[in-house]
Amino acid sequence: MNELAALIDRHHAEFTAWRRDIHAHPELGFAESRTAALVADRLEAFGVDVHRGVGRTGVVGVLRAGDSPRTIGLRADMDALPIHEANDFEHRSRHDGVMHACGHDGHTAMLLGAAKVLAATRRFDGTVHFIFQPAEEGLGGAKAMLDDGLFERFPCDTIFGMHNRPKLAVGRFAVRAGPMMAGGAFFDIDVTGVGAHGARPEAGIDPIIVAVQIASTLQTIVSRNVRPVDTAVLSITQFHAGDAYNVIPQTARLSGTVRAFSNETMALIGENMERTAENVARAMGAQAKVDFRVNFQPTINDAEQAEFAASVCAELVGADNVERNPPPNMASEDFSFMLARVPGCFVNIGNGDVEGSCEVHNPAYDFNDAALPWGVAFFVRMVERKLARAG
Repeated sequence: MNELAALIDRHHAEFTAWRRDIHAHPELGFAESRTAALVADRLEAFGVDVHRGVGRTGVVGVLRAGDSPRTIGLRADMDALPIHEANDFEHRSRHDGVMHACGHDGHTAMLLGAAKVLAATRRFDGTVHFIFQPAEEGLGGAKAMLDDGLFERFPCDTIFGMHNRPKLAVGRFAVRAGPMMAGGAFFDIDVTGVGAHGARPEAGIDPIIVAVQIASTLQTIVSRNVRPVDTAVLSITQFHAGDAYNVIPQTARLSGTVRAFSNETMALIGENMERTAENVARAMGAQAKVDFRVNFQPTINDAEQAEFAASVCAELVGADNVERNPPPNMASEDFSFMLARVPGCFVNIGNGDVEGSCEVHNPAYDFNDAALPWGVAFFVRMVERKLARAG
């Protein structure tokens, strides 16, 4: 371990430079051409076999050592968010309206660092697949890679990923078995009424009033249809209707998100949403059409692999610095689709409580470079222990 720590520490400045370069040049989902090229070029320089364009802009690196048939997948996400960055440091976003506000720049740099170390040391027996995923932020990047034959082309016995957690101290990890993050859906409800003059509402059917009634009634789905022991959230986050002061519009739209920890609960909410919206609208003489889209499955960690990941974390930082079974998170994660196919674990790594360590998806966020060595070490030790040489 001392040798590994020294090796990682020696390259910390290089890892930081990669991370800040990626942060300065953020790219949205399925547009990560520069980031993917940077990843692929460096992997090739390390001596890793590189496969570009997996799931459109994804990259997979393959590294083999020894002759064992065992395999492991390590995954990082590459995309940024459509947020205007509020920071003014030198590596701030060069692209107006786009920034790495979730730490995917750090995740990518950590996995790249692990690839560099593992390619240099090769203290394992088997095959490592370094999976750099595009479009994690609700655009279906994991599913695109799976549809492109990810696990058929690059079979994995197990798979692991991580996400930074602001306010959790650097050098600490959090690992939970079972449901860790909620599944997520987006929805749009289009209400069609009859437009009229604002002074003569009796001549039309006001879609705004209908949409308001639908919005109110939707809040009973969780409280009256979902079992109290099954946590779920339904939030209406957008309301669009009308363009003039004196015109009752023809249409209105409600949009929002649903989160739940089981596919069954998610399906129940979707079915009840469609029934509720259509029938409320019909009762008021209007029509409603529901578009309910499941973007994320629940992130469910395999119990055995979660225990293994926690033991690696404890080896690195000590058992007292590993939070076991933290509360589940209502946010969602695209890695869930990969975990539904291959047993594995998704862990949290501390991002600290310094300037920039605010909540993710915030214009003042920045990944903490002090966390890079811990992420690199985690990935490296996962491989060295999971694919340990015989004897």
